[in-house]
Amino acid sequence: MSATEELFREDATLLRCEARLVEILPEGLVLDRTVFYPQGGGQAGDGGRLLLADGRAIAIADTRKSRGDEANPPRLLHVPAAGQEALLAELAAALPLALSAEIDAERRRAHMRFHTATHLLCALVPHPVDGCSITAGYARLDFHTAEPLDKEALSAGIARLVAEAHAVRHRWISDAELDANPQLVRSMSVQPPRGSGRVRLLEVEGVDLQPCGGTHVGNTSEVGDVVVTKIEKKSAMTRRVVLGFASPV
Repeated sequence: MSATEELFREDATLLRCEARLVEILPEGLVLDRTVFYPQGGGQAGDGGRLLLADGRAIAIADTRKSRGDEANPPRLLHVPAAGQEALLAELAAALPLALSAEIDAERRRAHMRFHTATHLLCALVPHPVDGCSITAGYARLDFHTAEPLDKEALSAGIARLVAEAHAVRHRWISDAELDANPQLVRSMSVQPPRGSGRVRLLEVEGVDLQPCGGTHVGNTSEVGDVVVTKIEKKSAMTRRVVLGFASPV
């Protein structure tokens, strides 16, 4: 089985695509191509629905990747919401099946805004990252430092970078190029995936540059009103910074 084509890697603004349902596994549904981002790199997975030609829909509660091994490569799994077992059993006899894959746009937009905001935070706090979580309701970064951090100063710094409207874009480099530039990796807990021969770099122009496979807005102005809601001392060498939306966009 060939890998699912991950359309979100090149265009995070895609909300829908035509695809084929090619496999139904106990852990989730496999498509030949998708706009659904799977949980990874600290970012939560997408939800949404798969629209069938006859008007019925499969509700997708989450998106994940299987662990995989040498014999079974990782699969991108669209996890169906509970209570759809009869429909899935019916569809299993009709594979492959054409459908439309449509993500929850509001949930994705929140992920994009928060994920880009965490890169702005990385530019403001010059310490390694030792943990990350990005959801539709909040985001957090754990920094490896004993230094105290100022909540108001960081919120003001994020607001300044948002107002400056820096372009956000990605590009690909080789594994060898990343090895030659180890300073690009800010995270102590999540390392860039290797083995495919290339690594995705996320650049906030003039602000931040580091490996990242997540979904992002196209300009910092789209982050909107994101503020630091809490700073916690998690250990002697860990400061947790939590981000939230001050107001909806």
